[in-house]
Amino acid sequence: MKKIGFIGVGIMGKSMVRNLMKAGFEVTIYTRTKEKVLDVINEGAIWTDSISQCVKDREVVLTIVGYPKDVEEVYFSESGILENAEEGAYVIDMTTTKPSLAIKIYEEAKRKGLKALDAPVTGGDTGAKAGTLTILVGGEEKDFMACKPLLEAMGENIQYMGQAGNGQHTKMANQIAIAGAISGVCEAMTYADRIGLEVDRTIEAIRTGAAGSKQLDSAAPRILRKDMTPGFFIKHFIKDMKIAKEEAETAGLELGVLDYVLSMYETLAAEAKGDLGTQALIQYYQKNF
Repeated sequence: MKKIGFIGVGIMGKSMVRNLMKAGFEVTIYTRTKEKVLDVINEGAIWTDSISQCVKDREVVLTIVGYPKDVEEVYFSESGILENAEEGAYVIDMTTTKPSLAIKIYEEAKRKGLKALDAPVTGGDTGAKAGTLTILVGGEEKDFMACKPLLEAMGENIQYMGQAGNGQHTKMANQIAIAGAISGVCEAMTYADRIGLEVDRTIEAIRTGAAGSKQLDSAAPRILRKDMTPGFFIKHFIKDMKIAKEEAETAGLELGVLDYVLSMYETLAAEAKGDLGTQALIQYYQKNF
């Protein structure tokens, strides 16, 4: 299993492609704008000008695109993956998308002699660069086991979560937890600033205790530097939280923290800040508290 097709070479995807090539995989890529991926082409990725060409003769096809509508397009269009992938190939969607869409891909892939996994990732741009992503996988266990060595080129914590769609459900739980954690970081920093503490020293003081978290370690230093460049876009986090909210409501749940954090991010997006990183939530607190 050495020939890989990769569709969606953005902030995360670019680092994932690099790690696959470092591990010895031959990677063909497709993305809408070739100019944005000239660096990875120069490093050895093979450019193709269509999805159908990208998946030709590939043993595995990986996708990590933006929104559920993009997943629908790359998998179900006439020129898409399911119509053009080689029989017996594995198709692995690593986008965070709807569990129901993951099940739809799985069922249609099976009808066409393909093997589908949903495998959303978490760990942000830092984890993608370092090859330390957490990868949450749904689908048939035998397919997961066959693809695990490939996934290990991109991540360290590779978890099989059960049937198709369960990778996406697990990612929803992850995003719900992040919503609470990032808002907690921003609230703590806002409190420290308001009552006159040195915010940087406060963060250093609490980061190794019970308040410590990945979000505190990642977001707080960026906030202190006033660095709002995206490791993960606000607009994509809004997409994820909306999916989580929809799934929660289907399960008869009301998730108050998720709803509140989503509303704050939607306010930022309405102020044309959707392309900032999720740490820009601090700007909501600075303006409104």
